Amino acid sequence: MPVLMPTVTSLLAFVFALMLVDQWRERRHGFQIVWAFGMLCYALGSGAEALAAANGWNEALYRAWYLTGAVWTAGWLGLGTAFLLGRTRFGYTYAVLLLLGAFVTFIIRNSPTYAGAGPLPVLYLIGGIILALAIGVETYFGNPRWTWFAAGAMVIVTILSLVLVITAPPLPPPGYAVSPTTGQPVGDAMPGYLRLLTPMPNITGGLSLLLGALFSAYVFMPKKRVLPYSLDPNQPGDHFLFNLCIAIVAVPVNFVVSLPGAFRALLAGQLHSRVPATILIAFGAFFPVVADSLSRAGSTDLYGLGKLLGVVFLFAGFLVSSEVFREVRIPFTNIRFATRRRERRLRKDAAVAAARGLTAVVADAAPTGAAPADAGEAMPRR
Repeated sequence: MPVLMPTVTSLLAFVFALMLVDQWRERRHGFQIVWAFGMLCYALGSGAEALAAANGWNEALYRAWYLTGAVWTAGWLGLGTAFLLGRTRFGYTYAVLLLLGAFVTFIIRNSPTYAGAGPLPVLYLIGGIILALAIGVETYFGNPRWTWFAAGAMVIVTILSLVLVITAPPLPPPGYAVSPTTGQPVGDAMPGYLRLLTPMPNITGGLSLLLGALFSAYVFMPKKRVLPYSLDPNQPGDHFLFNLCIAIVAVPVNFVVSLPGAFRALLAGQLHSRVPATILIAFGAFFPVVADSLSRAGSTDLYGLGKLLGVVFLFAGFLVSSEVFREVRIPFTNIRFATRRRERRLRKDAAVAAARGLTAVVADAAPTGAAPADAGEAMPRR
């Protein structure tokens, strides 16, 4: 069982990554290749755990696990969600999560766990604030290029972490750290300045994946808006700030009160397939976030199960999506067996969206249109 669980997790993640690369070859959307890299990191991190369970840990394997699993995976998956929702107001959420990650990094800097970090926490805080402001401003002006700020930051974190992990001095014997009760790897053997690399990409990326999936479900489900709001940048500044504050409460409240209507639509066969797909993806983000949080708190009992459930639900959400089953094709070939009909109402929804002057919320639906969002959820065309 110690070998089986990480092995299955790694294989599923690797297959998922291959399917994402194959989909990217066909459609060339940025979020697909970003997610593919994130899932590859997921596969490599779990693969390191599987090898260690079979043959024992060593320092090289431990460093590879830390780099791909602990530092890179969540950040790149969250960045993929940012690219997917780049034409929506999700940029505000991503900016807030960046600030949260930066402040958490700064607050925990004095813990003995992160000893030797030096000025890095202050630099992370300053960088996080500047980046969050830039993303917020670009989102306000309806510029989807805010995603490139996020991508630039993640590339910097990736390169920095790679250099620091490779050049780090030899770790204290035995060269790795595992939980004494479960044998699951923990980051205790890493020096403080390396451990401080993880909060920002994990908080920002993990919560972006989770909240982005829920946001997408909200966009595509039949909505009951008990708390109206608008993030139209053309309104007066004080009205915009008021609505921005209201939106923090309005979106979750409207989401919850819309669930009964979405369930009825599901039973009637009228629910857009992206709603159950994105809810499954939200579960796929939820389990690893919980497992990682418990691991940081010293409880690793659910670590392996959380990662396995994460990739299972993420993969299930991907497969449920109508975009995957639009056609049946042998991966990495042009051999097609069948083409599935498009979602009902997509053309009608596209006409409604065009009438409202809104962009499609999900870029992958661009050929035939997508379910429209209100002015608080999608950016107006410019």
